Amino acid sequence: MIVLRTQGAPQRGVFRGRSPRRREAADVEPVPTSRVTVVRAVPFSAQDEAVGWLARLRKERDALLQEATEAAREVNRFLRAHRAAASDPYAREISPEHALVVRVGYGDGDQVAEGQYAAAYALPRGPATSRRREDLSPAERLAALMGGKDEQLACEELVLRARADLDAGRPREAALQARVALEAAIAELGDDGAALAVDRGPVGEAANAALGGDPEEELQEAVTQAVARMEFALRRRRLKDVTRDS
Repeated sequence: MIVLRTQGAPQRGVFRGRSPRRREAADVEPVPTSRVTVVRAVPFSAQDEAVGWLARLRKERDALLQEATEAAREVNRFLRAHRAAASDPYAREISPEHALVVRVGYGDGDQVAEGQYAAAYALPRGPATSRRREDLSPAERLAALMGGKDEQLACEELVLRARADLDAGRPREAALQARVALEAAIAELGDDGAALAVDRGPVGEAANAALGGDPEEELQEAVTQAVARMEFALRRRRLKDVTRDS
């Protein structure tokens, strides 16, 4: 079960024919925040069992992060359905690392539906996945892109979309997106792109299979590996650019 709450939303004024007030300076408007609670039915037989479950999660960081990742995946399934139902391409997905706070805990149904727990643990702030992050400072790259000193390639955006599909557990979309991303990467990355041509066969096979449903696990793994190689090729390109500029 997924429970959505919006907190701190400002009330919108209605002009009713009156002129808007003049303001000497821009006021800081209150910002609404959304609280999303993913409730998973885990029938603990006793209080001690629930306490032990949470205690084990606190000791095992990977298990704690996995709980948060699985919850985000469920929310993103809901958001995907919302995009289709509302025809809204701008409904963005979420990730634990972008949340203000992430809590994992237990409680009874009514309690957790209101964002309250009998006991809970807040995850430490920081990257929520173990995937290797960009070696370069995002601020430096952003400045280079906006200043015209670097070029943003089409394959960069396409590879990010394929990665998002993989992380969200959407093998069909990942395969189809990876095929387009791969062709763009081969065209745009020069020698590094030529080395990616080895993935054309398996990724193309996975994309063809995806037209009729989820590809087989072997093909899904081929897509995962191809996306990882494209990400590596893009990192190599950025590092080469930095070396050349310095």
